[in-house]
Amino acid sequence: MSEGCNNGSSKPTVTPYEEALDALSSLITKRSRADKSNKGDRFDLLFDYFKILELEEAISEMKIIHVAGTKGKGSTCTFTESILRNCGFHTGLFTSPHLIDVRERFRLDGMDICEEKFLAYFWWCFDRLKEKATEDIPMPTYFRFLALLAFKIFAAEQVDVAILEVGLGGKFDATNVVQKPIVCGISSLGYDHMEILGNTLAQIAGEKAGIFKDGIPAFTVPQPDEAMNVLVEKASKLNVTLKVAEPLDAKLLNGLKLSLEGEHQYLNAGLAIALSSTWLQRTGHHEFTYLEQASPFPEQFIKGLTTASLQGRAQKVPDQYINAERYGDLVFYLDGAHSPESMEMCARWFSLAVKEDSQKKAFNHPPQNNSGSTIELAQGNPKERDGKISMQILVFNCMSVRDPQLLLPRLMKACANHGVYFKKALFVPNTSVYYKVGSHAFPTDSQVDLSWQLALQRVWENLIQSDKGGEAKHADAVCEEGKDDTKMGGSTCENSTVFPSLPLAIKWLRESVQQNQSVRYQVLVTGSLHLVGDVLRLVKM
Repeated sequence: MSEGCNNGSSKPTVTPYEEALDALSSLITKRSRADKSNKGDRFDLLFDYFKILELEEAISEMKIIHVAGTKGKGSTCTFTESILRNCGFHTGLFTSPHLIDVRERFRLDGMDICEEKFLAYFWWCFDRLKEKATEDIPMPTYFRFLALLAFKIFAAEQVDVAILEVGLGGKFDATNVVQKPIVCGISSLGYDHMEILGNTLAQIAGEKAGIFKDGIPAFTVPQPDEAMNVLVEKASKLNVTLKVAEPLDAKLLNGLKLSLEGEHQYLNAGLAIALSSTWLQRTGHHEFTYLEQASPFPEQFIKGLTTASLQGRAQKVPDQYINAERYGDLVFYLDGAHSPESMEMCARWFSLAVKEDSQKKAFNHPPQNNSGSTIELAQGNPKERDGKISMQILVFNCMSVRDPQLLLPRLMKACANHGVYFKKALFVPNTSVYYKVGSHAFPTDSQVDLSWQLALQRVWENLIQSDKGGEAKHADAVCEEGKDDTKMGGSTCENSTVFPSLPLAIKWLRESVQQNQSVRYQVLVTGSLHLVGDVLRLVKM
């Protein structure tokens, strides 16, 4: 973001936007999210903040759709917003996390809020909260401030509908200050944030069901019995009509495709249809409603579902730095999966996507002789079209609160079930830092602690050795600490490499493409939305 104009000074100019990001960064606590000793964890403080920001009346009048869940809630919210926008409504969408720019969290009519409006609303909220802050009512923590800012933006912009994605859990999430939403949704539930939400699906479901409100209708998707039983029980206690939304029937799209890739998106689309239809019905807009599969599917719904966009979920990005003649020889497949279940869905999407892309390449470049059809080429071995071999590479990182022993085996097995095997896994630290917001907040210290990445590498090597029938406990023996290709003290093993930084890993991939003219690199980036955002920032710059 910095303009890079020094005016003869050694200190770079800080833009007004960077000043706001620095102020926002000051709200990030370095405590674990599971640490309950912080006063900011008091949920009742949110109502004090509402009073300070004079938002009570505006929020009570706002027509809100509230969505929780372990996976798919961001996609569900995105589909819902797109449907209602295409029905002609002025929409506000609040999601998390952001991948490149914090303004991605606040969408007005499908677009990230502009910098000018963001700054105006940001300082209006920040200055008032700062002025009124006391020991009993301290400044809100990072995510709580962002949620408050979203409410301020949507109130001031007078949106017709506000779609809110829960940040974490449900019951004590900052978005749950909403007392009377129009409708609530619970997307697919699974094991994630267990250090906070509980160790069983039942406990996790109980936390997510915390967004249910007395008499307000709610929808969910098919869930494991352990989770569904809790949702039903919580709903009955609050007089909530809970229905299960059926996955979208692809035939309803009239030959078009969902804009978000992956089979699981039909589940999220089905939930979005139910939420949108109920919102339309309960706000008196009966001309658009679609509640029965037998009734005609509105054109606005089709357009909404086939044009919605969300970065970092089943997203393909060809590297921009590859020469035009090598375009497509380095493609990043980005998915922010970070739970065991979403890891499996990610693997399924990636496996099908690389095969489909290989087929497309074959059809785009038919053989020059009559010895075989393009279909035979596409379905044959990985050597396709112009004689190039497709090679799959994994770039991975996850937060240390997650268990790689649950994530990596699910990923590897699901890919193997589709005949996809990674030639090499690259383990990297995230570029962005958790106590800073913004692109100017990259770490400069070259002495990065790689102990977590080395632990991930050991898990991977053990999995490979076990898969080959070898002794897993001897996997470390094939590693060579600080081998030359990491340049800065990483670790190279037979099937993996730890890089001290993401830019070095990207550099290695680009050099590999240049040095191997006969290979096409298909790179899956997963395990962390932060990592996906870092890759997008580097690849799209």
